[in-house]
Amino acid sequence: MPRFFCSHPLQVGLSLDLPADTSRHIQVLRLQPGASITLFDGCGGEYTACILQMGRHTVTARIDSHQALERESAVYSHVVIGMPANERMDWLVEKATELGVARITPLMTAHGVLRLNAERALKRQLHWQGIAQAACAQSGRNTLPQIDVPQSWAEWFNTFHHDETQAHWMLSLSATSTPLNSGPEVKRVLLLSGPEGGLSHDEEAQALEKGFVDVSLGARVLRAETAPLAVLSHWI
Repeated sequence: MPRFFCSHPLQVGLSLDLPADTSRHIQVLRLQPGASITLFDGCGGEYTACILQMGRHTVTARIDSHQALERESAVYSHVVIGMPANERMDWLVEKATELGVARITPLMTAHGVLRLNAERALKRQLHWQGIAQAACAQSGRNTLPQIDVPQSWAEWFNTFHHDETQAHWMLSLSATSTPLNSGPEVKRVLLLSGPEGGLSHDEEAQALEKGFVDVSLGARVLRAETAPLAVLSHWI
């Protein structure tokens, strides 16, 4: 059954005009009145709905039932990432969402190529939220990951507080231990990873002072957008 994200709050028995982007997607798929679809609003579970009417630009649906289904990972994962360039960051958000990431915090770091002012940062956040919504619809997730507004390393570092309830891992080419060997008892992970070229020496030193443990993925060097996914895939 086709799945779609709906930004409007959903409840059983409600008939509503679906958001414009959802309506367009349904029209592209050439679904017809009477067809069953699955909707989710990111607030938990999913809804079975029936298409009632299709106009030129609108689709009306009736919410018939709710299923309290969640497909979240057993490990809560928060990825703090020095943003790789443009489409690579898009790809990372999409695949990390499919793999179950709970939160992504994009950073502008010393070696990163992206530099965003406040207005562009908000636009990129909205863009990545859209990518995450589509990835949730595709992968079966009913809970949206949190995508933070991009910020500078200094802004993030100066407000960061060490949380004793979670592991703090920093991917580093100079590390010798591997995160995947840290044991099944890990339930919450904050994973810090750099952009192309990695984090700078000063950034790594500051992270270590904050209690991060530097970890490696092995002998091969992975791309900035691939390395965090290798960790997330361990808990899929």
